[in-house]
Amino acid sequence: MSRSRPAVRLADGTYDITVPLAPETPPWPGDVPFACGWSCRREAGASVNLGVFTHSPHVGTHADAPLHVEAGWPASEALPAGVFVGACRVVALPEGHPVEEPLSVATLVPLLGTGAVKRLLLRTGHTVAHGTFPEAWPVLTVEAADWLVARGLRLWGTDAPSADHRTSQTLPVHHALFGAGAFVLENLALDGVPVGSYELLAAPLLVHGADAAPVRALLRPPTFRA
Repeated sequence: MSRSRPAVRLADGTYDITVPLAPETPPWPGDVPFACGWSCRREAGASVNLGVFTHSPHVGTHADAPLHVEAGWPASEALPAGVFVGACRVVALPEGHPVEEPLSVATLVPLLGTGAVKRLLLRTGHTVAHGTFPEAWPVLTVEAADWLVARGLRLWGTDAPSADHRTSQTLPVHHALFGAGAFVLENLALDGVPVGSYELLAAPLLVHGADAAPVRALLRPPTFRA
């Protein structure tokens, strides 16, 4: 079994909520896992060591690009860095919520109230950060996605592998969010992060032409001072 990866709390109170690009990080079943090889090695006579990465951009923590779900939509270079940096809320799946039951507006209101929220991260507990690929996880209903966007949502983040069900072929939540100008952050490590308000720093790597981009995701307390 792969190793579990909870959030790491740094000395200044910042949480590193990144699931790493690593050979032991479970990819989506059938997708390309992460591997690091070498094109040059010092012990073989080269002047330097040079690495070569191979992996799907959906391994580990990543931002989906709209291209992921529609051929004519923008690719990874169009992901707006500013959307992934700024004030956010972390919420947790209500205790006892069935994994098969989507998150409706009625589920979200007790967690959020009715005010605006620009960036929202959901801890479901169904995550590759536990070391294995989960069989299922809760997702938003399309109505809930529309409700959040109407209240100012620009970024939906989850510790689950996808904003849609594992078995979905149409990816309706991705379409609802992207179609309304919001974005998606997946495979977060949120175990151990208290619910509440934070500053998110999770700008996607500037990759051209891809359907997703790797992210190093950090959460700082809102009172953080450098």
